[in-house]
Amino acid sequence: MILNNEALIKEPKAKKIEKKLECHNDVRIDNYFWMNDRENQEVIDHLNAENNYTKSILKHTEAFQKELFEEMKGRIKEDDTSVPYKLNGYWYITKYEKGKDYPIYTRKKESLESKEEIIFDCNEMAKGHAYFKLGGISISPDNTMASFSIDTVSRRQYTLQVKNLVTGEIFSDKIENTTGSSTWANDNKTLFYTKKDAVTLRSNKIYKHKLYTKEEDDILVFHEEDETFNAFVYKTKSKKYIVIGCSSTLTSEYRFLDANTPDAEFKIFQERERKLEYSIAHYDDSFYIITNNNEATNFKLQKTSIHATEKSNWVDVLPHREEVLLEDIEIFKNYLVVNERENGLNKIRIISWDKTEDYYLDFNSETYTASLGNNPDFNSNTLRYSYNSLTTPSSVIDYNFSTKKSEVKKEQEVLDKNFDKNNYTSQRVWATAKDNTKIPMSIVYKKGIELNGENPVLQYAYGSYGSTIDPYFSTIRLSLLDRGFIYVIAHVRGSEYLGREWYENGKLLKKINTFTDFIDCSKYLIENKYTSPKHLYAMGGSAGGLLIGAVININPELYNGVIAAVPFVDVVTTMLDDTIPLTTGEYDEWGNPNEETYYKYMKSYSPYDNVAAKNYPNILVTTGLHDSQVQYFEPAKWVAKLRELKTDKNKLIFHIDMEAGHGGASGRFESLKEVALEYAFLLDLEEIAH
Repeated sequence: MILNNEALIKEPKAKKIEKKLECHNDVRIDNYFWMNDRENQEVIDHLNAENNYTKSILKHTEAFQKELFEEMKGRIKEDDTSVPYKLNGYWYITKYEKGKDYPIYTRKKESLESKEEIIFDCNEMAKGHAYFKLGGISISPDNTMASFSIDTVSRRQYTLQVKNLVTGEIFSDKIENTTGSSTWANDNKTLFYTKKDAVTLRSNKIYKHKLYTKEEDDILVFHEEDETFNAFVYKTKSKKYIVIGCSSTLTSEYRFLDANTPDAEFKIFQERERKLEYSIAHYDDSFYIITNNNEATNFKLQKTSIHATEKSNWVDVLPHREEVLLEDIEIFKNYLVVNERENGLNKIRIISWDKTEDYYLDFNSETYTASLGNNPDFNSNTLRYSYNSLTTPSSVIDYNFSTKKSEVKKEQEVLDKNFDKNNYTSQRVWATAKDNTKIPMSIVYKKGIELNGENPVLQYAYGSYGSTIDPYFSTIRLSLLDRGFIYVIAHVRGSEYLGREWYENGKLLKKINTFTDFIDCSKYLIENKYTSPKHLYAMGGSAGGLLIGAVININPELYNGVIAAVPFVDVVTTMLDDTIPLTTGEYDEWGNPNEETYYKYMKSYSPYDNVAAKNYPNILVTTGLHDSQVQYFEPAKWVAKLRELKTDKNKLIFHIDMEAGHGGASGRFESLKEVALEYAFLLDLEEIAH
């Protein structure tokens, strides 16, 4: 029996303090603007009240949540080890031990039979911290030093330190507010790293640090002053160059320096030009460039001499193709490996430098994910890649260029005696959007399900920044599939699933396509008897949370329930506030609302601005107090406004992790507790198995 807990505790009603927000002679009234102040005790009290209300509404599911958590955790191998990879004379291995939440980073010299050396045990390092994340580890060329970084707040502001791997000593110097990654020059004593703006968290300054000197002596080698760009630094796979990159959504620029002469000046590769995107890799006496140069919408591969890097010198290696998106390359001593996407599917192409070989690896599946793995060894004769699908657990595979043989080094173990991948089926179907565009969906469900309109369906999408959600295997998702749910990934416009044009048609003044594509996919699922509005659920996070917020303003009647995780819902106000992390760098994605055209367009779909007095589905919203990507107050205000205006009696609950940020809880299994809460919310609405 499902108890009605609504009577036990009253839903929080936020107070209203009118604030007029005026722009382009348009006045918006924001009654909940006061929630923006994280230091205000009233704000914290309100968030705690929301958590208490959520707890009371879901109280009858607490035992079920625990059962789900243990079930999901139980499928994951606790004492697990990564596939070793070799770099500069050492084999590197990451392992997990039973009963411990965090990874242990180890290495072995020359042979896997050698004595294990523990580099970092994150279980020890995490003691005393509610949140812990180890950032990028970078090993010095002589293998004696490791730079590493730590975040204990979940705001992605990492503290950088150096450890002597010979003595075990961790140097006392701490460099605060970095991106977490760092890069050694070839002298084993010079370290390049990136600092963030303390307010906006934009990565904007590259510094050079010498071992055994103080941070205040570090030299600023580059300052990115354009607020729409981020800066980063890395070393080429060939180990020959240190590279500083700058990028905005649509424009890139690089500088490079011989890694043997870290005190020399960086040389600009190709000056930034609006809408010219490129990335660089080094091989022999050339740089290889993935670029959209000369209207190569889906990108192409060019090359140029290391002595003449300007665009006028670039020549085609792989020309632009209308139907194929060039995503990435991996350079080896004897082979070039190309990661492509055609008709939504990943393809791996192998080309020998001597031009005698050019072929694709074979993947026989209707919908799958294949991606290049960790390949740090330039001289290797083996390509490491990963493969999985909605029904096939993830595999790490080594492909030998000489023998043409593939070896599965590891297949993800599913610790569930009832699991058999042959019990599930996956398919790709195409919905027709209102403008007659075909929208692909990847679908998975347990075999034997009858498509009678009565099945619960969870429809997921993201659809922004050209970020593509490929059909991937999840042991966690089995808890839904085994209880009769059908799971759907809608490959809506705004991703790059069908190439760069797919992205271009779901951003800026075409953003609405992302939302209407999702809705048209929902209508397809209903019309084709996968489900009905009584059993259809939608989910998205971050910019995908914006998608959910927009969709339930447009067609709330299609869904019985939705989950909006860390949702970006107050689009106009956020994009007008250039002190908020990420805002200025996002103008190429959403538009700059200081221009009236973009302001009006954003306002037309912004979930917070379009909440109205009408019926909404059951809603679960989640966020983290320390979120650096989408500030906690966006969902807080949205929930308050929904409570004020909605006319239904459906559930509206808001779960705030008071310790975590955008990525949720740290620790290997802690995040499963939030998934268990989300799944309990869905399964409770379906009255499925408590």
